[in-house]
Amino acid sequence: MSIFNAFNSSASALTAGRLRMDIISSNIANAQTTRATMNENGEYEAYRRKMAVVTPKNKSFQSLLDKATRTHYNAGSGVEVSKIMEDETPFKYVYQPTHPDADEEGYVQLPNVDPLKEMVDLMSATRSYEANVTALNASKNMLMKALEIGK
Repeated sequence: MSIFNAFNSSASALTAGRLRMDIISSNIANAQTTRATMNENGEYEAYRRKMAVVTPKNKSFQSLLDKATRTHYNAGSGVEVSKIMEDETPFKYVYQPTHPDADEEGYVQLPNVDPLKEMVDLMSATRSYEANVTALNASKNMLMKALEIGK
């Protein structure tokens, strides 16, 4: 086990947390975007909510075997964003016949983004980011105290 494992774990979590916050910010910014992408029929579709999928970095067979047999202490190697996926929940339809993107019946296809849910996710990501900064600072302080012992 390296003395830098705590730094590496916190750094990967900070990177993943920052990307999560960026994706959530993009969702909030596009909560009213009705022309985000073009579908296979050549028609515009509303913005579709995006989500980050965070997974452990080290998923090798050896690490899983060590964990199962408990033969080695494995502190973990952090996390990573494995993919950014789109939320497949259906779009919202609102009756606004004067809207430029309304269909023949007067309904507008709005994104599947709930700003309230996004704000809760953003608060959670922010708290997670702050916790990882605190853990990183605690690890740094412990290493500094260990270096002071040698004086």
